[in-house]
Amino acid sequence: MLAKMNRVALYLRVSSKLQTTENQLQPLEQFCKQRGFEIVRVYAENESAWQSGHQKEWARLMHDAESRRFNAVVVWALDRITREGVSALFLKIQTLRRYGVSIISLQEQWLEGLGEFSELFVSMCGFIANFESKRRSERTKAGLARAVAGGSRLGRPSGSKDKVRRRRSGYNLRYANNPSVKIGTLPAMAEEITN
Repeated sequence: MLAKMNRVALYLRVSSKLQTTENQLQPLEQFCKQRGFEIVRVYAENESAWQSGHQKEWARLMHDAESRRFNAVVVWALDRITREGVSALFLKIQTLRRYGVSIISLQEQWLEGLGEFSELFVSMCGFIANFESKRRSERTKAGLARAVAGGSRLGRPSGSKDKVRRRRSGYNLRYANNPSVKIGTLPAMAEEITN
């Protein structure tokens, strides 16, 4: 099966702008070179998936996978795909399998030789990634609570201004859909806003 996996895509993801995907790129390129894989495309996410609400590069990867542009996706580790838990990880892997695309993980290379047991180990990796993500969130919230209890004020300093003007798209619609706002119609709301 590995002999057919000569065209691969790399998927790189870091969780914040303070990190870089370069730390994943070089070892993955070296790994592919050693295996004789041709890297067709590199997909790199440089933001937290939960903050952005989606993974744009992953969506592009899935579209290209459906078009059969590569036979495998090489990742640094399975938790780079998702930390949403076992079901989310399985869904993504199963979708790729339907397209005839395999997942190869640099950190979990033992998955390739497990055959039928690979799903068991993938589920364990998904569970651990989700558990780790929840723990990190709990530690962050505990740290914020301790800071507030110690008298620190969270958020931006009062009176600070944005350096770049924010987009207000959807603001009026959210305002109109807010049940606490007591106005009659959308035209009445528009008139109230303009006056």
